[in-house]
Amino acid sequence: MEREAKNEGSAEKGKWTFLTNHAHVLICIAQDPSSRVRDLSARVGITERATHRIIADLKAAEYLTYDRDGRRNRYTVNGDLPMRHSVEGHCAVLDLLDTVLHPGTRSAPKHTQKARRDARVGPVKER
Repeated sequence: MEREAKNEGSAEKGKWTFLTNHAHVLICIAQDPSSRVRDLSARVGITERATHRIIADLKAAEYLTYDRDGRRNRYTVNGDLPMRHSVEGHCAVLDLLDTVLHPGTRSAPKHTQKARRDARVGPVKER
């Protein structure tokens, strides 16, 4: 039963997904920049320890920054950075976030996409 709870986001128990846990955590943070690690790990289906490691990786690579807001962190996604693999390296992280979080807006001209991204994805650090 416990394994089923961890895989509730996938179509079938134990099957692979197209996106990595790093992408899942980043997408969840983009949706809710003040997410707690406990909530992120439950949503992605991984341990809190793994979530902490992923956040540390994303911060080290400058995909995430954060500010303290009382006892919580408020994350900012640096969406202008390219994706890390050579196959998709020509795309910015923000392209992935926009596609996943706001389907149907991909065909708009680039100058209007940026305005929509700024309005919908939450705080995004520009370079």
